[in-house]
Order: sequence, then structure tokens, then C-alpha cells
Amino acid sequence: MVRSTLRAARIAAFSAILAGAALVVPTGVLSQGTAPAQTQEQKAAPAPQTGSDKTQPAQNAAPAAAPAAAAPAAKPVAKPAVSEGIKTVRERLDQIKNDLDSREKRITGRDVSTGALTTARDGLEAVSDRIRAIIAALEPRLEAARERLTQLGPKPKDTEEGEDVAKERVERGHAVAEIDETQRLAKSLLVQSDQIVDQITNKRRAAFTRGLFERSSALFSPDLWVKIGADLPRDLKSLQSALEDILDLFSRNGSLWNLLILGAAFGISFALYFGRRNIAPKLGRRDVKVTDPSRRAKLLAAWRVFLLGTVPAVAGSYTVYYALDATNLLPTRLMPVASAILIGLAFIAFVQALCDALLAVGKPAWRPTPISDAAAWRVQLLAVSIAVVITISKSTEALNSGIYAALSISIATRGIGAITAALLLAIGLHRFADTAEKEEACFGPYVGTETSSSIGGPLRLLGWAATVLVGASAIVGYVALASFLVDQLIWTASLFVLFWLLIASADVFIGGSLSDDTKIATALQANTGLRKRSLNQIAVLATGVARVVLVAVAVLLALAPWGLDSNDVFSSLRSAFFGFKVGDVTISLSAIVFGLGILAIGIFITRSIQHWLENTYLPATDMDAGLRNSISTVAGYCGFLLALATAFSYLGLSLEKLTIVAGALSVGIGFGLQSIVNNFVSGLLLLWERPIRVGDQVVIGDSEGIVKRISVRSTEIQTFDRSAVIVPNSNLISGVVKNRVRGDRSGRVIISVNVLRNQDPVRAAEMLIECAKAHADVLKQPPPRVVFKKIGDPFLEFDLIAMISDVNLGSSVQSDLNFAVFKTLSDAGFIPAMGPASSFITVQGLEPVRDALGQIASAVGTGSVRKGGADKQTAQRDGEGANPVRRKLGTAPS
Repeated sequence: MVRSTLRAARIAAFSAILAGAALVVPTGVLSQGTAPAQTQEQKAAPAPQTGSDKTQPAQNAAPAAAPAAAAPAAKPVAKPAVSEGIKTVRERLDQIKNDLDSREKRITGRDVSTGALTTARDGLEAVSDRIRAIIAALEPRLEAARERLTQLGPKPKDTEEGEDVAKERVERGHAVAEIDETQRLAKSLLVQSDQIVDQITNKRRAAFTRGLFERSSALFSPDLWVKIGADLPRDLKSLQSALEDILDLFSRNGSLWNLLILGAAFGISFALYFGRRNIAPKLGRRDVKVTDPSRRAKLLAAWRVFLLGTVPAVAGSYTVYYALDATNLLPTRLMPVASAILIGLAFIAFVQALCDALLAVGKPAWRPTPISDAAAWRVQLLAVSIAVVITISKSTEALNSGIYAALSISIATRGIGAITAALLLAIGLHRFADTAEKEEACFGPYVGTETSSSIGGPLRLLGWAATVLVGASAIVGYVALASFLVDQLIWTASLFVLFWLLIASADVFIGGSLSDDTKIATALQANTGLRKRSLNQIAVLATGVARVVLVAVAVLLALAPWGLDSNDVFSSLRSAFFGFKVGDVTISLSAIVFGLGILAIGIFITRSIQHWLENTYLPATDMDAGLRNSISTVAGYCGFLLALATAFSYLGLSLEKLTIVAGALSVGIGFGLQSIVNNFVSGLLLLWERPIRVGDQVVIGDSEGIVKRISVRSTEIQTFDRSAVIVPNSNLISGVVKNRVRGDRSGRVIISVNVLRNQDPVRAAEMLIECAKAHADVLKQPPPRVVFKKIGDPFLEFDLIAMISDVNLGSSVQSDLNFAVFKTLSDAGFIPAMGPASSFITVQGLEPVRDALGQIASAVGTGSVRKGGADKQTAQRDGEGANPVRRKLGTAPS
């Protein structure tokens, strides 16, 4: 029955093919080919009749298919095969998928060890980078394929498409589909990689928290010490067994060569430790006779002391450990014990060298930190004591692990170490308070005062809080938390001190080398042409960058023991730089940086074209200055808008989106924000066109002063009587503003001088010009000049005009010139020397009185001699003409 059904289906399909072929094959050929087909169909038809009735629908399928096939249909186009390039990419993605699946299986489960999580995490960044590279490589290919498909236009609905066009459409559509599918597959793998990273991070954080807050037996619990008493004999036997293993290894591997190597290592180590304690201080070059060294000298000496005290100790510890490992004279399970002891010794040397470098006990002149001698000694003693306790505690823990000591002994060891460190810290903080002498001095309750030997309140408060937390955690049973807090206190304090030294060195060696008159700054100014102000700005910027980098590194190192992985940090930074999504919006710092770069390049090109128009092309035309300025301004605005549009296009912000935002803003403006927007836009124009700038001396209405601040809403002007005037920005744009220093800060000083009429005016002008030229703030070009204003009676009036470099110096220069001019003219006799409380009054119009007096004198004269004398006096008065009559006040008879 099944065979009959299949045979009927074949007949129906063959009939449909013949019906479709009738549309494209000529009639003669069709008539020749149908007869055999009909014969075969007739021969095959009787076979299904012996079967079941279920074969009947299959037999009737051929007549039903024929009318359907009679409709016009294009010749089917074969689907193109997948390209070789896409096949290669798919194979790489398959390998990446298998790798990610295996990693995901390894971290699946509840009890996954930290080592397994670390192994699964290693290499994930490289996998993600490979996926990102594939996505980035496929992006331009996908865009090009879509562009080629778009060029064919939409598929026609009513008419039949040509065979070549249809084939090309299928090929291009297939190319777009395969590239798009491959890229989407890569993006899904990238998401899977990020999810695996998140799972590993969460599991590691949970394991860290679980181990940190795991509660054990309380340190003062009787049960704990009972267990210690019961386990102690077994642990002593384990320790004895470890010592026997050491002796056994010495007997088997203690050849002369190995013993020589080990002895040489210990000898080198002892020599290095001895050298750092006795020779290094001499090489530190801290001369007690020097009482006031520079900041640079202090820091250089601190680095020498630190390095000479740390490097030999580290080298000695490494030499001994390498010798023990090479000679195989210590059991493998006891090598961590040797490592803990040697690292502890190097750590003690590190702490001591750091304290010597920064505290300089006994040499306060070389101390880089502002701290007293007593406080320096206490800090060094406290730091070294805690370092010794930490070394003993860590070495004991390593020994417990090496001899497989009981859990109770491990808990007691860690707890005792944590409490000892807390007690030392508490004693140190109490000593820093230094209250005993004050209580005796004031004969009453302690009254806190400022002392040079005390640590700041916040640091002391944090120290007491950490001390209480460590002690309480160890007492109630959170021994792991207490030990961890002690480690972090030491680690954080060491980082803080070390990076403080690094930041101080960056300020001095980077900022100080580029500022002031150092050799480096002088060489840079001579070779690069940079100004001193520019070098100072570069120094400040370089110092700031160094500070930011050092603080970031210090924070990462401080948070590393808390479960912060550097791979996670760099992954987050990379995601932030290359793009992260917030909803449907992708924010990419790299795109923003490149967009700003495009904007800067566009503005540079615009300014170059604008400069060429202003100075080269437009002056060669017949246009007036106003039209040339308008063309240059319009070119500048057009270039800026074009650069801004290009930058927005690179960022993916189309003009349609910006239009929507502008429309939304216009609605708010229409509801009564015109004045605010007016001031806002005016502020932007002020900041962009800069008709006035901060520091300019302006006159607005009846107010005159210095511009102190320009914001987007208002401008603050400080008058000369130190009053602040707040002016809306719209007033500055639409009103009249007088800027005394716009484009040029030079000003003019005018000194008005009156010289006696009987003096030489040319000599007077020369003396005035000499006074002006002698002043340092008077410009040489244009030179000072004298204007002969008026020939008065009895004075000649002059104006001395001098140009100065800064209009703000006008008052002081005018005062200095007044002093100089007065002294010069007085010494030369060009200004009459007048006594105290004396002045002259010039009386005019007394000619009739003079004539009347002359007539009276001639009428009453008693003789020719007297008359002749009177005539002589009259003639003398007539010769004086219209000269004024001077009478000194206070000398006329009463």
C-alpha cells in the first residue's frame, strides 16, 4: 500500500512538471514528448487500483496541479552557495562556541572551587577580543552588501522581473543574509562571553564573602582550648616528623656542591642585610650639617634611603629561597614556611626603609613630611612592631599548614596574631594622644589642645574603629575576618605612604622641572619657542595626569584583596571606551573622542580658510571693509556648522533627531521662557564671539568696572569701589557697551602742564618728553608727544600724551609722570617757586584808572624834575601795554 501511494505521488509530480514545461517549450517539441509520457502514465495507472482507496487522492493530484501550473511563473533561480570567507568565519565561531560551552560547564554547579573559577576566567578577554574583531570585520562587508542590494531597487509587484536581475537579486540577498546571520551569531557569542564573566565574578565574590564571614570557635571559648590541648600532642609529633624529613633530605642531598650553594646564598643574604643597616645610611647623603635642604633634595634622599633599605633585603630573601629550591634540601610541604619567613623579613625591611625615608628620625631637616620628632619616632616603632607581629603570624600559619596542624591550633594562631596587632595599634593610638603631661600641667580634667606630635582626628578615629573591629571579630569567633582586616590595614597603610611619596615626587620632578627657570624649561623655551606661561600650563597638566594615574593604581591595588579583579576593571574600561548600551542608546567614549577630533579638525580648516579670505583673497578685491568682514564671518559660521554636522553624523545623531529636540525646546520657549532663552543665547554669543572677556574694563550705562565672570545667563562686573553689578546678557548684546581693552589693552595718559609765558616752549616740550620716556611703563612706539594747546596770559598750556601697555596702569603712570614733570620743570624754573599761602591775582581793565592817575599827577606836579619823573613813569606804564597788573595778596597797605 505504501508503494502504491509513493507511485501515485511520483505520477502527480511528473504531471505538474510537464504542465510547467508547456509554458516554455515549443508546441512541436511538447507534442513529441507527451506521447511517451501518456503511455507511461497509462501503464502505471492500473497498479494503484489493486490497492486501498487511500491512493485515490494521489491519483487525482495531477489534474488538480495542472491548472495551478498554468499561471505565469518565472524560472526558479538556484540558491547560491555559502562563500568561502563566510565558511572560514563560521568555523572560527564554532571553535569559539565550543570553548565558551566548555567554560560554562566548568563553572556550573554550587560547589565550584576558586581555582576552577580562575581557570575558567583566564583567557576570556582574548576570546571576547576575537569575537569583537570578527564583528568589526563583518560590519563594512555587511554595509557594502546592503548597499549593492539597495541599488537593485524594490522588487516589482505587477510585472515580471528579468532573469538576470532576479538572479542578481537572489545572490545579493543571500550575501546580505549570510553576513548578517554570521554577525548576529558573533554578537550572541559575545553576550555569552560577558555572561560567563559575570557568573564567574559573582561566584568568586560569593565564595570570598562566605569564607570571610565564616564563624569559627570564639578565641576565649573553653571548648577551643580543650581541643587545642587534645590536638597538641599530635601536632608536636607532626612537627617532629617534619624535622626528621629535613634531616633525611640533608643526609641524602647534602652534597658538598649543594652545601656550598646554600652557604653562599646565606652569606650573600647576610652581607646584603648587613650592608643595608650600616652602609645604606651613609649612601643616603643626609648631611646633618645641612639645615634647610630643598624639597627636591629631601625627596631624592628619601628615595635613596628607601631603595637602599629595601632592594638588598628583597634580593637576599630571594637568593636564599632560590638556593633552597635548587638544592632540594627542604621538603616540598615546608617550602611555603621558608617562603613566609623570607617574605616576612623582606617586608620588615620594606616597612623600616619606608619609615626611614619619610620620617628621617633624628634628622628633622631632611624629613619630607610635616611631623614632629616624637611623632616620627612613635610612628616608626609602631609600624615596625606590627610588621614583626604580622611576619610571625604568617610564618606560624604556614608552619601549621606544612605540618597539617589541627583546625583549633590554626584558629588560635590566627586569632592571637590579630589581637596582638590590634593591641599594638591601640597602644600606639593612645600614645599619640599624649595626655599625661597636659593633665599634670592644668591640674584638672584634660583639655585637648593642638600638638605637633598628634595624628589628625579622622585618622585616629579610623584607627580606633579598626582596632575595636579587629579585636571584637577575633573574640566572637570571626577569626578569618579579623586576620583579613589586619592584613588590609597594613597593606592599605603601606600603599598610602608609598603613593604619597610617588605623588610628591611627581609634583616636584615633573611639575618643578617644567616650571620656573630650570634647565629643562629653559631648553624647551629655546628649542620649541614655547612661552613660560605655556610651560607652566603643561607642567600643571602633566602633574595632574600623573596624580590621577597614581591614585587610580593605588585604588585598584587597595581593592584587589577584596575580590576586585584587574581583568574585570580593564574589561569595564574597555566597554566604556568602545561602547556600552543604555537601553537602545549606545554610548561610546571612543566615538565621542573621534567626534570631537573631527570637530576640531573642521574648526581648524575653517579658521585657515577664514584667515586666507581675510588676509589674502578679499583684500585683493574691490569690496569695502564691511562687506569683507561679513563674508569672512559668514564663512566662519558655515564652516563651523558643517564641522558640527559632520561630527554629529559620525556620532550617529541625524539632523532629524536634532530637529525633534529643537521643536520640543520651542514649545517651552513659547510658554514664557523667552527672557531666559534670550539671556541664554546671548550668553552663548558672548562666550563665542567674545566682545567682552573676563578681565576687560567696560562701561555699561553709568557703571564702569572689570568683568569678573561671564555665565550663560548673566555677567558679573566689579566696579572700582568693589561693588558687584549683575548685568543680564541680553543687555550686553542689544545695548551699548564700551570696552576699553577690546583687542588691545594699551591706553593713553594725558598730563596738562602750564609753563610761564617767558620760557622757551620748545625746551619745555623736550623736558616733558624726556620725563615720559624715562618711565618704564610708557611705550616706545608710538612715542610720547606734546601738544601745544594754548598761548595763555600769563601761562603757556601744554598736554603731554603718552601711551601705556595696560590701561589698568593709567592712574599709577599718571601719578608718576606728574611727580616727574613737576620736579623737572620746577628745577628748570619753568614753574615759579611760590611761598606758602601765596598766590597771584590778575586784574584787567584798569587802563582808564591809569590814565586818570596820570592826569592828576601832571596837574599837581611841583617841578619839572618831578614832572619829568612822573612822565617817565607814565611812559613806562604805556610801554607795558595791556599787561595785567599784579598785586601780591597780603602786601598792600591797609
